[in-house]
Amino acid sequence: MSERIYTAGLVVIGDEILSGRTHDKNIAQVASWLQVQGIRLAEVRVVSDDIEKIVVAVNALREDNDYLFTTGGIGPTHDDITVDAVAQALGVDVVIHPDARAILERYYEGKPGGLNEARLRMARVPDGAELIPNQKSGAPGIKVGNVHLMAGVPHITAGMLDALTGTLEGGAPLISETVGCWIPESEVADLLRETEQAHETCQIGSYPFFRDGKVGANFVIRSTSEDDLKSCVDTLCDGLGTAGLDFTPGGI
Repeated sequence: MSERIYTAGLVVIGDEILSGRTHDKNIAQVASWLQVQGIRLAEVRVVSDDIEKIVVAVNALREDNDYLFTTGGIGPTHDDITVDAVAQALGVDVVIHPDARAILERYYEGKPGGLNEARLRMARVPDGAELIPNQKSGAPGIKVGNVHLMAGVPHITAGMLDALTGTLEGGAPLISETVGCWIPESEVADLLRETEQAHETCQIGSYPFFRDGKVGANFVIRSTSEDDLKSCVDTLCDGLGTAGLDFTPGGI
């Protein structure tokens, strides 16, 4: 397990996301899965069904991160253009992957329509790609270089992520603890900053809330080191206690 921080970018593709007709669930599940793999989600871009815009986003994020994931746009219809965009970004042709075709032939055998031209689109990949197994709906995901093309449907994406579990090189997983306090975050801003500065491997996020007519905040402390995390949490709790504030380990 490396001390180096591994990062990933995510491109969420689809007009339906940008229009608000569909609420994205993939960002959260990809981020959570990546953390367990020891990889941090560093940037997310949501782009429309436009090849040129997808190409720009793919090239920017794949070059800035160890890994890039895309969700959406790998289905059977004319507006499923992610494969074409990624191939263009990588400067390779689009080809029919023989294993993907065989998978689809088996999946659609005996089903109305069989493996028609529309469904065969789901066997198209950037030249040189490998397949990501999909136990939910037959059509596989795609891996080419450090780019991973995933489905847009969340439960199908979840299955593809499960198939990738343990296959990517990552660093130490990010772990976290939460401390809650009924206090406006502005009143402990100095304490939060000083505590974080004293623990170089830790980050403290402050998340305010308003409940039952009162203002409070949950402070989430993150680190890749269990010992450093404990030290940071203890320091923060000591500081809150010294200030005469009640706090709740685990959050409010």
